[in-house]
Amino acid sequence: MLDSLLTDRETQGRLLRFLLVGAGTAGVQVAVLRALKSRMTENLAFSISWLVSTSTHYFANRFWALPSGRGDAAQQLGEYLLAVGISYVLNLGAFKLLRNRFKLSVTLATLGAIPPSTIVVFIILNFRVFGR
Repeated sequence: MLDSLLTDRETQGRLLRFLLVGAGTAGVQVAVLRALKSRMTENLAFSISWLVSTSTHYFANRFWALPSGRGDAAQQLGEYLLAVGISYVLNLGAFKLLRNRFKLSVTLATLGAIPPSTIVVFIILNFRVFGR
């Protein structure tokens, strides 16, 4: 099943746009994190930077990367929030692991925390939340 999904040209385009949005929002997250990390605890700085980048992520995916013809915007937003809740748990867990176990810097741990949830979030967003 996964093989047939990855050979579908429309899914490939959506995945490419999703990854571009992800790279851009990772940049947003790092920029906000770097601006905040000397002013507050690293967990709070990480959480605020994640919230700002997630808001950017929603709008970029909703209107460009994964455009959706669904008419139930409120339910769609709720589903998106559930998906990003899952993403947050995965990201924070990876961030803490990379900081505490591997002693990476805050910035590198933040960047390293992004990939683990990317595929899970793409599947949820592409096939459910912003489904065609």
